Amino acid sequence: MKKIILSTIAFSSLFFASCSLDNDDEISGVNPIEPVTTQNLAGNLTTDLKLQSGFDYTLTGALLVKDGATLTIDPGVRVKALAGGTDVYLLVEKGGKIIANGTESNPIVFTSNATNPQSGDWGGIILNGKAPLSRQNGAESNSASEVNTAVMYGGAIANDNSGVLNYVKIEYTGARIDNNAEHNGLTLNGVGSGTTISNIAILNGDDDAIEFFGGTVDATNILVVNAKDDMFDFTQGYVGTCTNLYGVRENGFTAVTDDPRGIEADGNLDGITPSDINQSNFIINGLTIINNAEMVNSNGEAIGLSDAIKIRRGAAANITNAYLALGTGAIFSDVIDLKDSKGDANDTTSITANANPANGLDSSDVKNTTSGGATINVTEATSSGADTSVFAWTGYNF
Repeated sequence: MKKIILSTIAFSSLFFASCSLDNDDEISGVNPIEPVTTQNLAGNLTTDLKLQSGFDYTLTGALLVKDGATLTIDPGVRVKALAGGTDVYLLVEKGGKIIANGTESNPIVFTSNATNPQSGDWGGIILNGKAPLSRQNGAESNSASEVNTAVMYGGAIANDNSGVLNYVKIEYTGARIDNNAEHNGLTLNGVGSGTTISNIAILNGDDDAIEFFGGTVDATNILVVNAKDDMFDFTQGYVGTCTNLYGVRENGFTAVTDDPRGIEADGNLDGITPSDINQSNFIINGLTIINNAEMVNSNGEAIGLSDAIKIRRGAAANITNAYLALGTGAIFSDVIDLKDSKGDANDTTSITANANPANGLDSSDVKNTTSGGATINVTEATSSGADTSVFAWTGYNF
């Protein structure tokens, strides 16, 4: 059977049937009667491309959707990423778009092609938009992508549109580039409010599940299972609204970074520029963070979740209807923590949460800002938080 390699050539329109592209070679036609079932994806996408159901797709390297191009993916399509490479990822650049509009019955799946897949098998999905970032007064709102510093993100278009991710499952991501850079499951870099991010499941990632670097995009119905680092991460001036977030570490999950968290939020990038303007100021309506992983693994190494909610470094958050819980033997180092050596949370932060007292969860384990100006209300209760019924399409057993 023929394979199709999408490489560094401008692609033909919405979908091509049977051809082979390699570097700057011309497209060579193939008898259209010959069946083609496997297509390899990598390179620079400069014109529109549609991935149709009924084909096998393998992401074999970095696929960059360039300015002016649109990658459309039909419901039910599965894209398998070549395991073992940090350079295997999908990146939609500023001005490019992805339309991955799955359905409940036919979600779109990005996963590993390994026989025995595991976290870190491949990079992940990155969207770069033109929306604002935190920055020094008078500076441009631009930044280099962590995984590919030649590709920029950010701008001044708050309603920028990078496309649609809806009913999409992302698995086994998080390949580490070096000690300072790694892939997340879904990275949203300066993504604008014209973009749709909804009904997303991110499972078994080797770093953060989803991270917002600035931008204004809203996100709805996000499920995170077994993220090695943070479940939900916000930084560099994110100002959107997230609705119905559910994060869980399962019993038996033993992978951990130095400081994994349920929510981690910085006002500016890594707390490096505390005098930035337009720092993170976001809303979460409906949040569940559950740690069922025991406190130590079989080697006696501590694997607790550092904080259920950590807001710091100038970030402001308004979180309502949160639910926090622990399984047997699991811990949060802190339930809610608004302090940090590089700067506390903004005092306008407001958090309302229910905390399940089972298994030793101490609802009073709360650290306000140094001034004590933030509003934190934690009530002992055994329910509320995110609505799990909307995640039935994932097949996950809550």
